[in-house]
This record gives sequence, C-alpha cells and structure tokens, in this order.
Amino acid sequence: MSSPQALQDRRVTAQARTPVGALIRRVLVANRGEIAVRVVRACRALGIESVVVTSEADRDTMAPEMADRAICIGPAAASASYLNADAVLAAALGTGCDAIHPGYGFLSENPDFARRCVEEGLVFIGPRPAIVAGTGDKAQAREIAREAGVPVLSGSDITASPDEAIAAAATIGYPVLIKAVAGGGGRGMSVVADDFELRRRLPIAIAEATAAFGDGRIYVERFIGRARHIEVQVIGDKHGSVVHVGERDCSAQRRHQKVIEESPAPALPARTRAEIHAAAVRFAQAIDLDSAGTVEFVYDTDTDVFAFLEFNARIQVEHPVSELVSGIDLVAEQIRVAAGLPLSFGQDDVLSQDTQWRHG
Repeated sequence: MSSPQALQDRRVTAQARTPVGALIRRVLVANRGEIAVRVVRACRALGIESVVVTSEADRDTMAPEMADRAICIGPAAASASYLNADAVLAAALGTGCDAIHPGYGFLSENPDFARRCVEEGLVFIGPRPAIVAGTGDKAQAREIAREAGVPVLSGSDITASPDEAIAAAATIGYPVLIKAVAGGGGRGMSVVADDFELRRRLPIAIAEATAAFGDGRIYVERFIGRARHIEVQVIGDKHGSVVHVGERDCSAQRRHQKVIEESPAPALPARTRAEIHAAAVRFAQAIDLDSAGTVEFVYDTDTDVFAFLEFNARIQVEHPVSELVSGIDLVAEQIRVAAGLPLSFGQDDVLSQDTQWRHG
C-alpha cells in the first residue's frame, strides 16, 4: 500500500493532466497569512495564476511575494481591507480574475459576498451562497441535520425572553448551554445550571451575539459535561459526489478556541467512528455540498452517543491535519470542484489510506 506522500504525488500528477487552468485561469486570494500561502501553492500546482490582495501592513509577507501578482486594497485594519467586499471585488475584476478563494475567516462565510461574486461572473471557491446562508444559521442547520437523520442534542427554538428560555430548560434539564444562532468562537455562549443563572446570563449572551455578529438570536441546548469535540472533514463536487476525509478530535480547547487537533481521533470505538463519518456524509448530501466543509459533533464519553453541533461552510484552519493523514490537497480539490471537475479521489481511497495510517 502506498505511503501518504506517494499517494499525494500521484494525485498531483493526475491534477496536472486535468485542464483546470483552461477552466479557471486566474484566482484572487482574498486572505492573508498561512491560508493565502496554501491557496497560492495549490494554484501553482494546478497551473493557475494567483493574485493576492494585501493590506498596507502585509505587503512584504510571504503570500504576496509568492503570488504572480499582489494588489494593495487598503490600510492595516481588516475592516478597511480584507473585509471590504467592494475593494476585493474591484481587485478581482480589475486584474482579470476568474475566481475568488476567500480562505477562512474574513469574507469566507459571508453569503452576500458569495452572491456578489456570482453576480459579477466570478467563481466563488467555496460552497454555494445558499449553503453558506443556510448552514450559517445554527437553528436552521440543526433542522437540516434532524431531517437528514443526524442526531441532534435536545434544545429549544429561538428564545426571545428569559421566561421562554426557562420553560425550555425545564424540558431539556439543567445544565443547559446558551448559544447564539449566528455564533462562533464561543461568543454568545454560556453554560448555566439553574433558572437564576439563565435569567442573568441570557441578556448578556444576546448583547454579546448582537455585538459580534449583528444577530442577537439565542437558543438553549442540553449541555454535556464529559464531552469530546469531534469534527469530520467533508468535500463534495458538482456531480453529486460527497466523501469524508476522516475526523479530527479538537477537544483540547481554551475559551472555546481549539488548541490541539488529533487525527484520527484517539480512543474512539470503531463503530462510533464509522457512524460519525456516515452522519457527516448524510448532512453534506442533504445540503448538496459542492466544496469543502466541516461537520462538527459533540461526543458524550459516558454514553458513547454523539450529536450534531454545527457545519462550517469553508476550509478550516485545521485542514492541514486531515491533509497530512490522507495525502489529499484539500485546497486544490476545492479549486477543481469550483471549476466543475469531479473529485480526483473516492471514499475508498480515503479509507484505504486511513487503514494504512493506523496500522503502518
């Protein structure tokens, strides 16, 4: 059986034979730092030109130096540069780009930006705008998961008042987790153990969510004390194929921010691992995923039960962990899929490589 590097080498060779460059000639990289470098490298491997946008503060960093061209779009503040959708689109159109890769963060999960890319005739290298919009709403994502037969934690509808939240908590059972519908990074999130704490913390969570996301909608969900956080890397194409690329255990966190990622997830029963993979694929199929994304789960170590948390409609910071294990260049696959080409690998390729990784 081939090593991860040998498998990757074969895939790069196969990608070089595929006329991706005839479909997408030039990509604007709408990000900075590590992910911008990754996208530039993937473009180079695929024979595609890259243009990197940069703030005044980032002009001399690695990504602009590696790219075929760099264009400054504003001052150091991200709000005046990388988050300036008008400037990013103007840079793409002005340099003759066919597509935009948003990376992660910044505009990557902004459905309005994704729609504007499409309206301007640019390929958005990421999930369709409708997927970005639908799964960015945690309440809607939970409903998609439920309809797809993916386990979800018991929780409430959107709660508008402490009384509604307390009524829901009485049904769910304490402790409960207050969560922001549009949340991320632990903002608008709080664990509460009784009615008093729920009544006190709810307005704070609403205010925090409103300030962070411009959306103060809140719901409550059952809290699992001895839990692990397991996420599954998935990717689909525009031809109906959806596969998983294994799981990552990101339970080591500080202030709801991931600190360590492990893949494969350690000490996870084989049956549970397979069920989590299958659930992630079902969710991705339910939304007709046509790019890379991550389905996140919480796993109760006491009961060996898992449940859906959320879906990230983008490449993640942690994607290199899955790339190292699988030998798959996920960023290159994103670009291939955006160009309308099928995935260059199937589920059996991932499973065979995963088996060798575990057993040497």
